[in-house]
Amino acid sequence: MPNRDYQQQRREYRSPSLRKKALNQNPYQQFQQWMDDACATDILDPTAMTLATVNAAGQPHARIVLLKAFDEQGFVFYTHYQSEKGQDLAQNPLACLLFFWPQLDRQIRIEGKVRQIEPEASDRYFHSRPKDSQLAAYISQQSQPVSSRSTLEQRFQQAKQQFQSSPIPRPEHWGGYRLKATTFEFWQGQPNRLHDRFRYQIETNAENHQAQNWQIERLSP
Repeated sequence: MPNRDYQQQRREYRSPSLRKKALNQNPYQQFQQWMDDACATDILDPTAMTLATVNAAGQPHARIVLLKAFDEQGFVFYTHYQSEKGQDLAQNPLACLLFFWPQLDRQIRIEGKVRQIEPEASDRYFHSRPKDSQLAAYISQQSQPVSSRSTLEQRFQQAKQQFQSSPIPRPEHWGGYRLKATTFEFWQGQPNRLHDRFRYQIETNAENHQAQNWQIERLSP
């Protein structure tokens, strides 16, 4: 295989600068503003985010999932509880989300602790999905080896026949997670790689460890 040189693969960032005084004091509201901007732009899958987890052995894993809801209680996504990501989160509930919108020269990194959401909420979302998506979740043994594509398609068709005239029950192995944020970083690309970066961290009361407000600080690029 020939040696490929990618050192000259670069572009210049020319977006407007980001100033601390322009930031919302509440990172969830700042996130909402940037998400609204992404959704209003010609971006495929603006809710796509990298989910990074670490297993008990310290091995990190990352993959793309879709944000399905958020509020000040956290960021919600859905998956298979027995998948690689589900096993990682069972062993180590700390995780990181990363949104990257190259058309806007923006990134948002969010760190926090992940927990499963209430079963009733998972039920509601599961049954709001297209029926074929429900069937795919029902038959999938996510992250486990499968002998062939035809095996998957056979399982799918068998389930489709089984539930042809009846609701598909949400499988116990499938549902939602919520990441409760402790840290946000908002990144705006700038010329000469002098990017604007701002980190929000929760300030806590030293006596009762309850969240008081968010501290905002500029980071070096």
